[in-house]
Amino acid sequence: MLKQQTITEAIKTVGIGLHSGNRSNLFLKPAPINSGITFVRIDQASQIQIPAKAEFITDTRLASVLQIGESRISTVEHLLSACAGLGVDNLLVEIDGEEIPIMDGSAASFLFLIQSAGLSTQEAARKFIKINKMIEVTDGDKIARLEPHFGFKLDFTIDFKHPALDKTGQRCVIDFDETSYVKEIGRARTFGFAHEVEALREIGLARGGSLDNAIVLDEHRILNNEELRYEDEFVRHKILDAIGDLYLAGHPIIGTYVAKKSGHALNNLLLRKMFSEPETYEIVSFEHMSQAPLAYQVAAEETN
Repeated sequence: MLKQQTITEAIKTVGIGLHSGNRSNLFLKPAPINSGITFVRIDQASQIQIPAKAEFITDTRLASVLQIGESRISTVEHLLSACAGLGVDNLLVEIDGEEIPIMDGSAASFLFLIQSAGLSTQEAARKFIKINKMIEVTDGDKIARLEPHFGFKLDFTIDFKHPALDKTGQRCVIDFDETSYVKEIGRARTFGFAHEVEALREIGLARGGSLDNAIVLDEHRILNNEELRYEDEFVRHKILDAIGDLYLAGHPIIGTYVAKKSGHALNNLLLRKMFSEPETYEIVSFEHMSQAPLAYQVAAEETN
């Protein structure tokens, strides 16, 4: 049986939020079977548990924001992406602030945390969302689509007219039958443009951004005094984000995700459309590991 997983031990880190600029403590704790990933603001009296599900996303301006009532937690996508990459089904995430720390701008720190805490299999079958019919959403020339495919594959195209980005690949196809999240996606950092920073800060965004937690570009070049981690790091980070956004489905997806110039808003609309059309998907489990898509067999073997 392909089983659910949680972390073995509780673990803590601290960092600042990319958009708020505020420092917060983050605690990851084991969670019981079928509980999914939930977030809790421990600095608030109510301590409402917010499930990591698309229906609770209320803001998608440069980040995915979960909210129930007054309890709001921003920038959840990188942590969720790491959870997806390592196959974490059940996790309690506690934080004493409004935003998940940005760390180095990638999912690498969260991968390290989860791997340091260890992974434990649980006595329940892992559940998947299997795409049976194509679902697509558009916004002008932006596209996000899920297609049937017995595996997990992402095909992402960005379109930035910038000298530094023109030198790198603006399309990337990742098939997890053939490679691993940790090697090919997890270290890709977020990026932004220096000329946009002041405008973003005026609306309460990017207040914690720096060369330590993002790739920053001026009109002509990359300002960071270091090489890219991947030749096409920019589009790989968009894939990293998309994996985190798709994990807000509540279960890993069996299918192909195709996107052009997509972002958090369109990714969220895609999941909402899927759930509004039940004929497009089904929930499945696998009694024997050999019956599961190779992408998830490989991931399970890597983490066990």
